[in-house]
Amino acid sequence: MNKKIIGRILFALTLYGIFVALVITFYDDSPDQMKWKDREAYNRQFIAKVTLEDFTFEQALTQLGSPDITEARTIDKVNYQVMFYRTQHVKSDGITTQDECTFLLFVNGALKEIGLGNNYPEQWGIVKNHTSISKNLTTID
Repeated sequence: MNKKIIGRILFALTLYGIFVALVITFYDDSPDQMKWKDREAYNRQFIAKVTLEDFTFEQALTQLGSPDITEARTIDKVNYQVMFYRTQHVKSDGITTQDECTFLLFVNGALKEIGLGNNYPEQWGIVKNHTSISKNLTTID
């Protein structure tokens, strides 16, 4: 082969290697920047790997990004945060609803429960049934 052609091939491979290294180093692949189909798949795969008690509220925000829906409440000095992440497509209406999400329940910052959004009880039923709560709660409408 001609030395000129080999030199150009090596130069092109070197440039490609530098480009790949720069992308890996500086590109922030945040879930917030993903298209909705990619984000759903990412959320499903990521949530399937988390373990109760070992996953924190801060880790969820860092690794999953902002939730699609969120609720928070403090009862008897216990902080409850429910985050809904979109994991399935139901209807193309431009609105993310609970039935398209998986919920993560954090109690004082630690993950305590994971479930499908359409199974999430209304009126904070999941919090009312949590073991650290007394049975005489008032319902907020």
